[in-house]
Amino acid sequence: MPHSRPTNTSLLELHLTGIPGLQHLHHWISIPFCIMYLITLAGNSTLLCVIKAEPSLHLPMFLFLSMLAVIDLVMSTSITPKMLGIFWFHFTAISLDACLTQMYFVHAFSVMESGVLVAMAFDRYMAICNPLRYLSILTSPVVAAIGLATLLRAVVFMSPLTFQIHRLPLCSPAVVDHSYCEHMAVLKLACGDTAFSNTYSLSISTYVGSFDSLLIALSYALILRAVLSLSSPQARKKAFSTCGSHVCVMALFYIPGLLSMYMERYHQELPPHVQVLLADIYLLIPPAFNPLIYGIKTKQIRDGARRMISRRRPMARGIGPGLKGTGLGLMKTKSIS
Repeated sequence: MPHSRPTNTSLLELHLTGIPGLQHLHHWISIPFCIMYLITLAGNSTLLCVIKAEPSLHLPMFLFLSMLAVIDLVMSTSITPKMLGIFWFHFTAISLDACLTQMYFVHAFSVMESGVLVAMAFDRYMAICNPLRYLSILTSPVVAAIGLATLLRAVVFMSPLTFQIHRLPLCSPAVVDHSYCEHMAVLKLACGDTAFSNTYSLSISTYVGSFDSLLIALSYALILRAVLSLSSPQARKKAFSTCGSHVCVMALFYIPGLLSMYMERYHQELPPHVQVLLADIYLLIPPAFNPLIYGIKTKQIRDGARRMISRRRPMARGIGPGLKGTGLGLMKTKSIS
């Protein structure tokens, strides 16, 4: 049976419903969500360890990949533990400050991820179409500046949204029909004028989604044009496979997020669980797939992981003989004495 809404909520405490209309399936829905979160943690953490341990991977491509891994870890961790708490234990309560913090992290890091995806597409364009100038253009300070720019853009774009909701009065019952504190869902609780927040949210989301995806599409179009000029069929096949997998992951990031936002804004008659599931897919699937697509399928990452493992094996094997030698030495000392 669906859980009843709490009626004794205060304005300092909100309640998340999870997935509206599908509360009776929460335990089943939690299984793929939990698996995706575990894959996200394991994949992105492994990726960061391999890139840090291998000096040969301290290149622009892998530095951008490290940024993406950190963003994915933060974005997933900001929503999934709370979501699983709702699904498993019905922990629906969340303080207003925690809700606004979660909302800020989710939307700010989504903008950051979009910026890093643009940077990675530009990185691939430079590496394939202008390889002789690649390292001279994308130096470490330039990579750091790009990362800082994506962070500042996210802070500048998302801060007004959070401040605006924080100063709006909220009406009781303070029940958010969502599995996390999504901006449009929280905004429905406001008693005051929400015209600015609605317009600003729609404008920023449209700008980030359309402008960034256009830059990514342009980069990959130029890459494909360069690939088609290659004489080797194997090289063309490999390039098409790589670009195709990258485009699929980017489509999973942009399309569900934009669809969820526009349906929330313009199509209120659609089932609420469709909007919520689209928003969840937008935040859960790309972080789980990014390490697989960008990491495991990359030869340098696989080689770096093998080298890191091979270096640790001799260390593990050397522990036994070292201890045995120490023990024999002690035995000899005792026998002499």
